[in-house]
Amino acid sequence: MKEITDIIKSYELAVAVGKKTALATVVHVEGSSYRRPGARMLVTDDGQLTGAISGGCLEGDALRKALLAISQQKNKLVTYDTTDDNDTTLGVQLGCNGIVHILFEPIHRDDAANPIALLKKALEKRQNAVVITLFSLNSRIASQPGTCFLNLETDKITIHNALGHNVLEQMLPEAELVKERQESFFREFAFNGQKLTGFVEYLRPAPALIIAGAGNDTIPLSEMAHILGWDVTVVDGRNGHATKQRFPKANNVVVAKPSEVLSKIETDAQTFFVLMTHNYNYDLALLKELINLEACIYIGALGPKKKLERMYGDLRNEGIEVTDEQKTKIFGPVGLDVGAETSEEIALSVLAEIKAVLNGRTGISLRKKPEPIHSRSDQKVDYHKSTREDFLCEIQTSQS
Repeated sequence: MKEITDIIKSYELAVAVGKKTALATVVHVEGSSYRRPGARMLVTDDGQLTGAISGGCLEGDALRKALLAISQQKNKLVTYDTTDDNDTTLGVQLGCNGIVHILFEPIHRDDAANPIALLKKALEKRQNAVVITLFSLNSRIASQPGTCFLNLETDKITIHNALGHNVLEQMLPEAELVKERQESFFREFAFNGQKLTGFVEYLRPAPALIIAGAGNDTIPLSEMAHILGWDVTVVDGRNGHATKQRFPKANNVVVAKPSEVLSKIETDAQTFFVLMTHNYNYDLALLKELINLEACIYIGALGPKKKLERMYGDLRNEGIEVTDEQKTKIFGPVGLDVGAETSEEIALSVLAEIKAVLNGRTGISLRKKPEPIHSRSDQKVDYHKSTREDFLCEIQTSQS
């Protein structure tokens, strides 16, 4: 979500000084690619770029295509074939072994449902959202409707551009399905007698990291989480330590007793806790508050295993038995085993573990992973009956 946040900020700055803009979005990938569908880049008419659609190899040509889209005020789909190591069509040898389809959309600032406006609406509150982008892979001259649909989970709001009621009826059940699956996928839609591919994208809010502890060793953790675009809250019982001056990168700094913490912050399934106050009693009391928090999937506890076992024992003495299910979300010692020693290295270890838990990964070296780095589920196009009673077939557009 950080990329989208940065794009929105850059867009607002561009609008303020009268610049024209275009949004480049990776909408489909066949084979390998540095970025996956949903990667975005904002381009201004004076050549400024925010975000990325590749590792840097496509940005130069993408800039030219974006400026053309701005000039013509028309959506364009451009295909980059990087499967040939010796192909110098783009002036570079890409060697990514994939075909990347990028949609370029000029942004009409007066359109309340333009792509940037939809993305901004999705980020206004901490809620899951569905964005649908329509494009044609079959013809370069066909209609490319682009980013045209937003559905918000919490507010139950649906926003779409003037594609017609028929297309909206097709999109609504897909929005519900993607929220049920909690993963993006592709679908086919019918529009004015034309078949369009739709990237049905599931957007989660940015991870929220609650750091219990305002010591010097938590400063790097706060700053590195901020770089990742996470929502950072630092909480401590010491008002001399928990200050905005010490944690300028944190979104919130809270002074609270353990029993007050949950009443002063909002939590959801994207909220992660790390206990590192170096105050055993504070960490114990806060753990007592967190173990029954159903939405929480990660509680990191700084310190050796003996400390965590002691905490379980002390809770047991209070009549609180931490169940095996509850223990699955408690990570102590916190972090991945990367040989971390300094506070900066520990921060890296902790954030890497949280990221792995968030995405259901193990944190192993990629060279030991037998399957491709990225899931191929987002490259499948499901062709189905409009009644959604069953699927006619499923086409796998790429092979690993």
